[in-house]
Order: sequence, then C-alpha cells, then structure tokens
Amino acid sequence: MTDLIRNFCIIAHIDHGKSTLADRLLQLTGTISEREMTEQVLDSMDLEREKGVTIKASAVRMNYRARNGQVYELNLIDTPGHVDFGYEVSRALEACEGAILVVDASQGVEAQTLANLYLALEADLEIIPVINKIDLPSAHPDEVAEELENLLGIPGEEILRISAKAGLNVEEVLEAVVQRVPPPRGRDDLPLKALIFDSHYDPYKGVVAYIRVMDGKLSASDTLRMMITRATIKPIEVGIFAPDLRPTSELHAGEVGYVATGFKTVRECRVGDTITLATNPAAEPLPGYRKVKPMVFAGIYPVEGEDYEDLRDALEKLQLNDASLIYEPETSQALNFGFRCGFLGMFHMEIIQERLEREYDLDIIVTAPSVEYEVKLKTGETILIDSPAELPEEGEIEEIREPWMYIQIFSPTEYYGTIMDLVTKRRGIFASQEYPAPNRVQLNFEIPLSELIVDFFDQLKSRTRGYASLDYQFAEYRPDDLVKLQILVNAEPVDALASIVHRDAAYHIGQTLISKLKDIIPRQLFAVPIQASAGGRVISRANVKALRKDVLAKCYGGDITRKKKLLEKQKRGKKRMKMVGNVEIPQEAFMAVLRLRED
Repeated sequence: MTDLIRNFCIIAHIDHGKSTLADRLLQLTGTISEREMTEQVLDSMDLEREKGVTIKASAVRMNYRARNGQVYELNLIDTPGHVDFGYEVSRALEACEGAILVVDASQGVEAQTLANLYLALEADLEIIPVINKIDLPSAHPDEVAEELENLLGIPGEEILRISAKAGLNVEEVLEAVVQRVPPPRGRDDLPLKALIFDSHYDPYKGVVAYIRVMDGKLSASDTLRMMITRATIKPIEVGIFAPDLRPTSELHAGEVGYVATGFKTVRECRVGDTITLATNPAAEPLPGYRKVKPMVFAGIYPVEGEDYEDLRDALEKLQLNDASLIYEPETSQALNFGFRCGFLGMFHMEIIQERLEREYDLDIIVTAPSVEYEVKLKTGETILIDSPAELPEEGEIEEIREPWMYIQIFSPTEYYGTIMDLVTKRRGIFASQEYPAPNRVQLNFEIPLSELIVDFFDQLKSRTRGYASLDYQFAEYRPDDLVKLQILVNAEPVDALASIVHRDAAYHIGQTLISKLKDIIPRQLFAVPIQASAGGRVISRANVKALRKDVLAKCYGGDITRKKKLLEKQKRGKKRMKMVGNVEIPQEAFMAVLRLRED
C-alpha cells in the first residue's frame, strides 16, 4: 500500500544539525536501540564525523505509529551537504516526495540552504521548514522564522521549532512528515523503473546500488538491466536499509531499498541511471541523468618513489566507492612518477587527500590545483587540457577558453565592501544583488574557476569572520588572454611548477615565484639562473650564487698574473661544470611554491 509510505530527505547548510536530527528520528521510531546508538549514525566515515559534514548519501527505513493509530513506513534519504556533491543531492531529491528544510536558529538561512531549497522546489517536493538549535543562548528563532516566511510564504507561527540535540519537539517533525508529505504515486503493474541515487562498494556483494522504485516491482530472481550503461545483472541480493542492509524478497513501487549487483566497480552502476527488467524493459530511462564531470585537477605523487604501487592500489580502492574520482599515470621531471587526478571541487580533493594519508598511510605531495581549459588551435581543432605542461606552443594557439562559474555569496550587509573587493581582485564580474532579509545580502557574481579554487573560500571566511557562505555552479567556457607561466632552472623548464595565468598577472606572479625559489634552491658549485617566462619571453630572473672555493688561498706574494691565471682556470671549470651540472630541486622548494600560491 503506497498510501502508508512517505519518502523524504533532510536538506540544510553544513553544520545546521541535519545528522543530529536524523539520529533523533531513528531513536524516536525505535529503528536503533539505545545500545547501538552513536552520534551521527548515518555518517559512517571518521572524516564525516570530524568535519561535521555528510560526504556519502545514505538511506534508512523507519516504522512510525502516528497519532491517528496508523503505522507508516518512512524512508529517510540522507543527502551530502557540500556544494561539490550537488549532483548526488539532486538525484537523492528525485527519490523523495518531501524535504525537511533545517535552519540553524543562531545562523539563519545560508547559501547552501538556499541552493538545496531551490533544487528541492525544482524537484516539486513538499517543503517542511524546521528551525533547529532553539536551546542555544545565541538563538533568535523569531528572526529566522521571519526570513523563512519571506522565502517560502509559510506563516512564521506554523514553522516547527526544535532542538535535535536536546530532543525538543522532534516528534512534531514526524507528524508533519506523515500529514504533509504526499504518498508516492507509482504503480506495481507498470514496467519496472528504479532510480539509482547512490551506491557503495562491498567486497563480498560487489557494488550495492541504492534505489527508489518509481514503477513496477523487482525481486532477487529477476534479471535486471541498467538503461544508460546497458549492463545486465542477476542481483545477488535485494533488500532495505534498517539502517544496516536487510534482505527482503522484493521491492514494490514507492519503496526505497538496495540491489547488490556483484559489479566490480562503481563505473558500471552510475548515480542517476535507471534499472529496469531485461525481459519487460521500460520505454525510456528516468530524466536527469548526466555523467559527473571533474572540475579541479591536480597531480598526486608519492614522497618516496617506492610507494608508487601503493598509491595506485589506494586510488583504485577509493575509485571503487567514488565514481567521480578519475586518475591516470603521469610523470614529472621534478617529482618522478605519480597520477593526474580529477575531482568535483576543492572539498572533494581535500577529502581524497586526507583519506589517502589516513586510511592508506601514504606520504604524498599534491601539486597546485588547475582546471580544464579548452584550447582552439589554428588548425581549427579544439582540445581539452587539464595540466599546464600539456599546453601547445603559443604559435599554434588561436584562443584559450577557461571555465567560468556563477557564484552566490550570502552575508551580513556590513561585509558588502570587503566581498566586492575580494571578488573584483580575482577578475570577478558583479551580476546582481538581493536582500532576502533585513541585514542580509545575497551577491551574485561570475568568476573564473581558476580564481576560485586556490584559497577563495578561506579568504571569504576570514574577511567576513566566518559569516559569509558560498554556493557555485558552472556557467560556461569563455576566451581570455591567458598565457603559460614557465619556471626555468638552469635553462631547463620545470614542468611541475608551470601554471596557466592571465597575461596581466603573469609578471607579478613570476616575480614572486622567482624571489621565493632563489632562497630555497640550494647553492651549487656554479651559478644557477632561475627564470620565469611567459608569452615566449623571460619576465623575471634571479641567480643562485655559486659556492666558491678560495683558489687564491695558497697564492701568497708574487705577480698579479699568477692570481689571474688561477681565477681564469676556476672560471673555465665552472663553465664546464655548468654545462653538465644538474640542479636537483628539493621537495621543500616545491611545497613552498604551493604555499606561495595560497598566500
């Protein structure tokens, strides 16, 4: 009976209490016993607990006896909270009919609250606004209720006020879900259509796909087909989340559960794909599928060369669970063998880096992040490059296009000027502004992604004392006057230090890099020139002075020509040495340059 099913999710900005509310709902419905209860039950990764942010979506089924005496099946789909995982959020929302919008009573509406709310409204979900953390001394629920009233048009007095941590009024949330979220509309007698909204890799069952059955029904004995990847499977197991995996005989229209596929990688079972029956397939897949495209690229190299194979194994294992991580081998003169990796964004990159260091105990170096550029050649061909080392010679290029983003910054009005200053210094273009509430401003800009990825978010937080929040979406590729900035050490280009920069900024960045490297590169027995070149000419140069042996020490007294002769001999030796000499760039130099780019 779909009448007694409610599928809903919780959407919120990071740290507004989403996982704590999920914990309380699980306790109230008796889904988890007091003995099994831990904080943030649905956040199983240590990193998720530490950073207070959900990274992987998860789902759980709860049975709740409402005040009207009926027992309802409530399927809670927990969504990631960070903007990097926006596509996963959109798929999880498609699997629901309602959304609980959680807003912190002390912080009010923030950028991702809005971004996720708009996604939920686009998916046509019933929104239940909830003000959380009303027990905090700094809480101002009346002002937040007014903000939500202006935003949603729901009277402020009807908005639920709770404290998930203290358990205040949490049962009202369950009642609101039962009364206001519509039941699913699917029918068992139609051809099977099930949406994959997430997946994880299990060493025994292969890839476990999290699904919402839209129409039809499926059992473990059916032969299933993925409509996008065209893969056919005989499932190992079909079941529900309670919150651990619990096998059942079949899943019906409107239900949320899982299918253990036996696939060996997540690539064959992509988020957003549609599962149907091989014998009686649906006519077309569910809409909205897209291949997740990495936005930020960086090289990952082991500090010790012999760890290369361990790094390959670690990346392979991470990719089993995370289809959006891509990697391919690359070599660098400075860092030897490593991998070029693609990430959804800076936060995704940080998570992967920490997991490699913690879970796999690897010492790694991550190069400066770069973005993917479109390069139009004079031959008419267009190529994509994600590493500055791959950029063709300037004479072959007609134009270089870089990715631009739409960004929305939410902030108290007092930081208006400092935000404007930050964005315009980074080639941002002001688009519009809105005042969703008194003393709050939403500023909309367009900005190149390359300016956004290094330390924009940190700068924004420090300039606004942590009050501003940021959300971004890809806009388009735009041509600009970009050049490759190369660093040459002893006339040899160092590929790992190359970057693509705007022509106007090349001189300033080149000069800063050179003066930093001059202090770090160890002195040799010969003078080492360090140069920055852009657009085919050297724009900055410095010399690392040679270590000199005092050849005149033993030459006391006598004619000046003796001294000259010895000095000339030393000069010739240095010249010969310089021709064959090889300058090793120490790892610290490399790290210092990365830090410099973040200054």
